[in-house]
Amino acid sequence: QVQLVESGGGLVQAGGSLRLSCAASGTSFMINAMGWYRQAPGKQREFVARVTNGAAANYAGSVKDRFTISRDNAKNTVYLQMNSLQPEDTARYYCNARDIRLNSYWGQGTQVTVSS
Repeated sequence: QVQLVESGGGLVQAGGSLRLSCAASGTSFMINAMGWYRQAPGKQREFVARVTNGAAANYAGSVKDRFTISRDNAKNTVYLQMNSLQPEDTARYYCNARDIRLNSYWGQGTQVTVSS
């Protein structure tokens, strides 16, 4: 089992920045990819970004060039640097981890609110 704990959310004005962190514990040595999803009120959860053990990253089109995902394998932690935040980025952000057995794990989420 893998446990994920997110931090770093908050309230920021449009154009501002936030950095989210997600620390993995448990059988984290089996993780081969970590990423972020978000869910706004009344909407489905959507993919934001993912990074593999090999540091290959991919992004949703809506955040590409504004958000950067990175990973510290030694700390079993993934980060999401979010720049140029806009009100439409307001959502609860969830960390996700996938292991080599294709099990998927989720954190509790951290709220990001962007005011206009």
